[in-house]
Amino acid sequence: MNEPSTSPRVLGIYLNDHAAGATGGAELARRTAREHRQSAFGGDLEDIAAQIVGDREALLDIMADLEVPVRRYKLCAGWLGEKAGRLKPNGRLRHRSGLSTLVELEGLRLGVEGKAMLWHSLLAAAEQDTRLDADRLTELLNRARRQRTVLESVHHAAAAALFAPGRPEAQQTAVGP
Repeated sequence: MNEPSTSPRVLGIYLNDHAAGATGGAELARRTAREHRQSAFGGDLEDIAAQIVGDREALLDIMADLEVPVRRYKLCAGWLGEKAGRLKPNGRLRHRSGLSTLVELEGLRLGVEGKAMLWHSLLAAAEQDTRLDADRLTELLNRARRQRTVLESVHHAAAAALFAPGRPEAQQTAVGP
């Protein structure tokens, strides 16, 4: 068995930082899917949310396989960060706006991109560390790539609907509440 060459401390920091981001991302994905359940792309967002939650669980499993302790305070920080992100101004006082949708989709896209880089990094490390399952990491990386494609498509549709002049009915249907 090949022994890991990376410092366990550095690896722990890296994985816990990603676990914190995954926690916030899972919360954002679930909320976004819930808010858009009745929209034209509600089904896509529900699928993405379920996958993102599963990816977070996969990361926690990998951390267990690598014997990296989960830093609960970082997970809490990721959870709180998502809640704090809801306070952003969106042009309305009490209700969501289409801008909220775009920013949420962009946040999800950034999270998926970061997650893809995590899987890519761990895949490179799997060459030296047999505790990492290269096939599973490849599967997770490919899923992140598919998520990115779906989120790009949904974002494009939401932006087109939001910024289409004089089409409030299209905005409501595509962008949601």
